Amino acid sequence: MIFSEDNYKFMFSALQEAEIASENDEVPVGAVIVYENKIIGRGHNQVERLKDPTAHAEMIAITAASNHLGNWRLNNCDIYVTLEPCIMCTGALLSARINSIYFSSFDTKFGACGSIYNLAQEGKYNHKINLYSGIYSTESENLLKSFFLKKRNINQN
Repeated sequence: MIFSEDNYKFMFSALQEAEIASENDEVPVGAVIVYENKIIGRGHNQVERLKDPTAHAEMIAITAASNHLGNWRLNNCDIYVTLEPCIMCTGALLSARINSIYFSSFDTKFGACGSIYNLAQEGKYNHKINLYSGIYSTESENLLKSFFLKKRNINQN
C-alpha cells in the first residue's frame, strides 16, 4: 500500500511520543489518535512511571481522545502507533470503535493485529478495524532494539 504524506506525518508524531517514552526509561512505544486530520490524543508508554500495567501508549491516547471529543466512541478516528497493539489495547480500540489502526512494526510476542492474533478483523465482534502496517517500521524497530540492548548492557554490568 502507498501511504499519504499525512500518514507519514501522523506516524512521525507517534515516533516522537515513542522517543519520549525511551527518554523516560519506558519501552519506546508512542501513539496518536487523529480525527478530521487533526491529532486529538497522544500517548506513550508510562507503565513504569505510573506503576500501571495498563498505561500503554494506546490506552493513554484513547483516554485523551475520548476526553477531547467528550465521548468514548471514537468512530471516525484513526490511531497511529509505533508497535502493533497487544490484546489489551486492541480490545480497547475495538470497544472505542476506532476506524483504522496504522502501526509501524509487528510485535511477534504480543501482537493482536496480525502477528499472533488478528482481533481487529476477526469478525466475532460488532466492529472491525481497518489495519495498515509498515510506516516507519525501520525507525520503530531501531528504537526498540537500541532500548532493549541498552537495558541488557546495564543489567550485565
